[in-house]
Amino acid sequence: MDKHSHDHDRGLQYDLELLALRRRERRRALAWLLASGATAFVASCGGSDDEGTSAAADTGSSSGGSSSSGGSASGTCIADPEETQGPYPADGSNTVNGMATNVLTQSGIVRSDIRSSFGASTTTATGVPLALTLTVVNSNNSCAPLSGYAVYIWHCDSGGNYSLYSNSVQDENYLRGVQVTDSNGQASFQSIYPGCYSGRYPHIHFEVYPSLALATLYTNRILTSQMALPRDISSTVYGSATGYSQSVTNLSQTTLANDNVFRDNTSDQIAQMTPALSGSVAAGYTGTILIGVPA
Repeated sequence: MDKHSHDHDRGLQYDLELLALRRRERRRALAWLLASGATAFVASCGGSDDEGTSAAADTGSSSGGSSSSGGSASGTCIADPEETQGPYPADGSNTVNGMATNVLTQSGIVRSDIRSSFGASTTTATGVPLALTLTVVNSNNSCAPLSGYAVYIWHCDSGGNYSLYSNSVQDENYLRGVQVTDSNGQASFQSIYPGCYSGRYPHIHFEVYPSLALATLYTNRILTSQMALPRDISSTVYGSATGYSQSVTNLSQTTLANDNVFRDNTSDQIAQMTPALSGSVAAGYTGTILIGVPA
């Protein structure tokens, strides 16, 4: 059905989602400024619009090239909410087949390009390229960049499988990696666009540690949270790129409003937890996201 037909009959949920989309469109430019360095952070920390609306807005758009998501929802950074790291963190907090799994202690985990496994296997995960720059800031201190912090990210592959856990890729450790933030609080990763598996909205997990030396065990983390990928771009990727066919059905059954992780977050939180992306299926996507830590 045409996205624009019968808009007036879609009810309150659609209206809320549309308002959230328009808010994110206005904030996209701010998101890119926030990712560009310390000067932008200072400039971005002056305002507030006190929207306070409760969460779970899904744009539902199927437009192709770029997303209107990302950055701060109110013109000032906020602390990212704590979210579950399970069930596939490989950070020492759980086991696989009765054995503790901690990829953080393995040589090779500190890397920017996380598409390939390291160690015994060098298999590369296939999918649409995704380059992300994360900017970690102190939400308790005027959005000041936090340098020297370690960020661990992990996510599923194009088929919805997690390395080290899912049977088909249990011998792989791809799509996991650690980077240290620079003087601007930034860390970059080269990956692929994650698939959407049954029961979850498309997402990327991450943990923040106060230093690389402490990024070896989950008990040292200071924040565990998740990124919510833009629905419009997810729909485009899943509908046209090779390897994502199962994600089409899974995405159609899942929204931010019914996702068991994101559904209790406010619109401000969701806006900050959603990366601002641009690009295409053919060329890949690049983007930025702000991570607020109450340091």
